[in-house]
Amino acid sequence: MAELAEGDIAPDIVLPRGSGGTISLSGLKGKKVVLYFYPKDDTQACTAEAIDFSALKRDFEAAGAVVVGVSPDNPKKHGKFAAKHAISIDLASDEDLVAANAYGVWVEKSMYGRRYMGVERCTFLIGTDGRIRRIWRKVRVRGHAAEVLAAVRDLGGDPDAAA
Repeated sequence: MAELAEGDIAPDIVLPRGSGGTISLSGLKGKKVVLYFYPKDDTQACTAEAIDFSALKRDFEAAGAVVVGVSPDNPKKHGKFAAKHAISIDLASDEDLVAANAYGVWVEKSMYGRRYMGVERCTFLIGTDGRIRRIWRKVRVRGHAAEVLAAVRDLGGDPDAAA
């Protein structure tokens, strides 16, 4: 499968949420969606990223956007993680890696000379029309949530606007 690119239709996903129920992209149609993938709950960078997005949740909402964090952790772990760190954004569970594979973020990684498969920290900004407007690959956490918020605001309300 070819790597997703800006302008592509975002693959629809339906995933269980840490707060209960499910979340789907088709259910969010008409809203801007910040879909960010992260490797694991309760690790230093992943926690910082979730806290940063949560701190800006009202600003994202004011700009007409919903933020959804996705990792392979199960819904129960997401719920504990959210409670422990006051995470207010939606966290979706991708235990079967359906979303990670659809978005091309399940990749071979290397740490200390060891190769393994894992989630690449990556963010997708999806427009109100369901098209991917911006992609950030291999994200560095510091300042990322604010950068994404600026891109959401740049989109404005026009679904045909360029990011």
